[in-house]
Amino acid sequence: MTSSNSGLPFSVAVIGGGPAGLMAAEILSRAGVQVDVYDAMPSVGRKFLMAGKGGMNISHSEASEKFLSRYSSRSNLEPMLTSFGPAALREWLHELGIDTFVGSSGRVFPVDMKAAPLLRAWLHRLRSAGVRFHVRHQWLDWPEHSNTTLSFASPAGNKRVSADAVVLALGGGSWARLGSTGAWVPLLACRNIAVKPLRPSNCGFETRWSDYFLSRNEGQPIKGVDVSFFNSQGDECRQQGECVVTQYGLEGGLIYILSSGLRDLIDETGSARIQMDLAPGKSLQALIDQLSKPRGKLSQANHLRKRAGIEGVKAGLLREKLSAQDFDNPVRVAEAIKALPMVLTAARPLDEAISSAGGVAFEALDQGLMLRALPGVFCAGEMLDWEAPTGGYLLTACFASGFSAASGVLAWLKAKDRDRDKAQAASE
Repeated sequence: MTSSNSGLPFSVAVIGGGPAGLMAAEILSRAGVQVDVYDAMPSVGRKFLMAGKGGMNISHSEASEKFLSRYSSRSNLEPMLTSFGPAALREWLHELGIDTFVGSSGRVFPVDMKAAPLLRAWLHRLRSAGVRFHVRHQWLDWPEHSNTTLSFASPAGNKRVSADAVVLALGGGSWARLGSTGAWVPLLACRNIAVKPLRPSNCGFETRWSDYFLSRNEGQPIKGVDVSFFNSQGDECRQQGECVVTQYGLEGGLIYILSSGLRDLIDETGSARIQMDLAPGKSLQALIDQLSKPRGKLSQANHLRKRAGIEGVKAGLLREKLSAQDFDNPVRVAEAIKALPMVLTAARPLDEAISSAGGVAFEALDQGLMLRALPGVFCAGEMLDWEAPTGGYLLTACFASGFSAASGVLAWLKAKDRDRDKAQAASE
């Protein structure tokens, strides 16, 4: 696509070299747009690479309705995920030469489970398409009245860049060392853009442990448990899975899934009371019956292990929460196994979280993800106000929003070009 007035390609500045920014760059470059990607870090895709360290979970194979239910701001994200959802993402990866498979949990992974080969292949394709990369370029502000003139701090000093449109894909506020600093928030706030406060998501939570318990159980996984609590609306939230004992409290996949409700409840009431079922497959009465059997020569620990299947960190949790007197009462022990109470007092800091909630309010954007107050400026990725659990949902939505922002840019540039042609024809 070319500008009728100049005969030159349109130019778009993409700020942020994560999945959303790179996807926007790809869609734009395919349309013949000159794309320049600016990133504050020494290389692009740093958080993407970190996310793939334990195995690159790129998406999820759930049916569409269940998949969409995982997202806050579903009504805003659904059009994006319809245009570029899990199936389209897997096809795109295949075109890139990256085969995928569905794991036993339904999660989608590259066959080699690694992020680095994917990113290398992608960057090679982008460079071959003419995309130019500018690293160590920290976006400073808009130095002029033009929405598409930008100021950057670079190794060569401050520089000014003009483009026909801008895509902001600056990330949220977690893992600042990898580039997601949230430093863009005041820049948009100064332009009267509605930005909801960035908050931790997919994060750990604090609770008090005794030194004795920590000395024996810190870092230990608590497997096969069910956690439940009542959220601020009075609805019960329940999830089964695995979490980990940390020095400050609890973290891990099970806690991350529940994190948004726990965080909101703590924000509103000061704490969150959860119950942990240490034996989801056993009924309360069955446990009472088993634990009421004579112990004989068995130690208390072996009796608990043999009769209830409770040992290790689970046994440690019971001793942490029950008095010595209650520990000798089979009914009280059984009740604690089925509903062990814990009080979470705070979410861990934003910078420790896997992702962040909050960001640019969707009310500030049009359907093409352009800022209503700043024509020509589009937003994508985690800097938008949505959140989702881990499991491939985060990355899929970042890719999808980058695709949608680029589509919005192309539609806006075409309309702008038509308007210029009409104006030129009218003046002749």
